[in-house]
Amino acid sequence: MKLFKLAGLSLCAGAAAMSLDLTQGTFAPAQAQEQPQITLDQVLEAVRRERRQVSEENRQREQRFLAERNNQQAELNRVRQQVVAAEAESTRLEGVMEQNQARIDELSQELAAKQGEFQELFGAARSAASDLNVQVTNSIISAQLPGRGAELQQIAQTETLPTEEQLVFLWETMIQQIAEQAKVVTFEAEVVGADGQPRAEEVTRIGPFVAFSDGRYLTYKGDLGVLQFLARQPGKVATDAARRVERATGEGFVRGVIDPSLGTLLSLVVETPTVVERVRQGRAVGYTIIVVASLAALLGIYKWVTLTMTANAVNAQVRRKKASKNNPLGRVMLAYENSQSADVETIALKLDDAILKEVPKLEGGLNLVKVIAAVAPLLGLLGTVIGMINTFQAITLFGTGDPQIMAGGISEALVTTVLGLIAAIPLLLLHAFASGAARRVTQVLEEQAAGIIAQHAEGGR
Repeated sequence: MKLFKLAGLSLCAGAAAMSLDLTQGTFAPAQAQEQPQITLDQVLEAVRRERRQVSEENRQREQRFLAERNNQQAELNRVRQQVVAAEAESTRLEGVMEQNQARIDELSQELAAKQGEFQELFGAARSAASDLNVQVTNSIISAQLPGRGAELQQIAQTETLPTEEQLVFLWETMIQQIAEQAKVVTFEAEVVGADGQPRAEEVTRIGPFVAFSDGRYLTYKGDLGVLQFLARQPGKVATDAARRVERATGEGFVRGVIDPSLGTLLSLVVETPTVVERVRQGRAVGYTIIVVASLAALLGIYKWVTLTMTANAVNAQVRRKKASKNNPLGRVMLAYENSQSADVETIALKLDDAILKEVPKLEGGLNLVKVIAAVAPLLGLLGTVIGMINTFQAITLFGTGDPQIMAGGISEALVTTVLGLIAAIPLLLLHAFASGAARRVTQVLEEQAAGIIAQHAEGGR
């Protein structure tokens, strides 16, 4: 076919330059230049040769396909034979397993009959070893006396009667655990620090209750068999008690601190959030309350201090005859001195005007403190509503299966309420004290002004 196409293309391409010679059955060039001659017989032969070649290729391809099919069929038959053999082997093994299980049951019954009363001892020893293993594994005593749990676990998991040596070890371990619970011991042990690297430290242990090193309390990881410093130490009272126990020598008693829950209370100390962490739970609303309340508290303290100083200055002015511009009463007295020649009504008006000028200076800023004291609980209520919205959203997304998912929203709701109340109470007290000081100063001014008017009226008579 390829040769036929080439011949056809050649014939088409040279049709314009060639003429047909009917006597010879060939194409002759129309031009004088000589061209290679291709006869129709040659084209026919090329086509036949191409067809024979294609037929041979198709026959070879068909033979390959048949051979591959036969190979696949043989492989399939082989796999089927393997499956049949495997099923037969499985059936045989199941029969063997049933026979073995029956034999095991028979031997177990025979063993139970021969053990007799020792069977009860066997169960008691395994139970005691299992309970003691749990206690020893999680006890701080094992930090000083490691390696006891492996033997106890072997006794607890054995399928045969315990040996005499195992029973003696079990009894001695019980007595040892009881004896160590009443001791205060100092020993060398590896302690894992905050960087995760173990270091040799001198550890003091009070029975199975607590252990500490250099005044810092430790926790024992029974699964890892290592001592670790608590991520957050308890208060100063507890750490000072630990140092006293470490430094104690000779006879007598030393006041110390123990954890009767064997580590549970200390772990709660670590998990209990600090004041800063509590404040962070209030988020944006909590921070707003703190900032606003702090500014109002500073303003309230400033006004209280200045009003107290002003009251002292006014009291000092009362005892002096000469008026001074440095205090409200002095300025009121100067207003009287500037209008002594007027009548009583005019002087009264002048003094009232001078007092009215002093009152805004005395009471300035107090209303702002009062307003913030009233707004702080409202901000806390706003944070409560936002926290409850977040809680309900968490419940909608994750359900109520995990309380920790809802803890964030509930903490925000409660913390903001507390912050609002904590801000409002002292601000109200500051406002009351400052307002009282302002009223006392105003009252003194009014009393002195009335006295001045009365004295002036008597002098005019």
